[in-house]
Amino acid sequence: MKRTVELPIRTVSEANQREHWGKKAARAKVHRRMTAAILLAKVGKCQPNDPPDCITLTRIAPRSLDSDNLAGSFKAVRDGIQDWCGVNDRDLVFVYAQRRGKPGEYAVEIAMEWQ
Repeated sequence: MKRTVELPIRTVSEANQREHWGKKAARAKVHRRMTAAILLAKVGKCQPNDPPDCITLTRIAPRSLDSDNLAGSFKAVRDGIQDWCGVNDRDLVFVYAQRRGKPGEYAVEIAMEWQ
């Protein structure tokens, strides 16, 4: 079974942001909570004994990131998935991807697969 959810989140390269730590923390908090809340609303409660076998996170944006910045941009989203699922995110398998969006289009697509 496969479920796909799109989140209206604008991920950024956290390693390249030169901003106050409070602004970064606030953005991460919003992304984490939004991820968990939208997954709960659209997919329902995740059972900790039946987490997804593979989760593909796709960043949709006008410009792409290199691979290490792409992974870092998903940190808060991964934590939100962990909150929703009730398991440690190191026990989940993540695959990262990105695709070009229209000018001003930003989102994160989460594709979860269960066998």
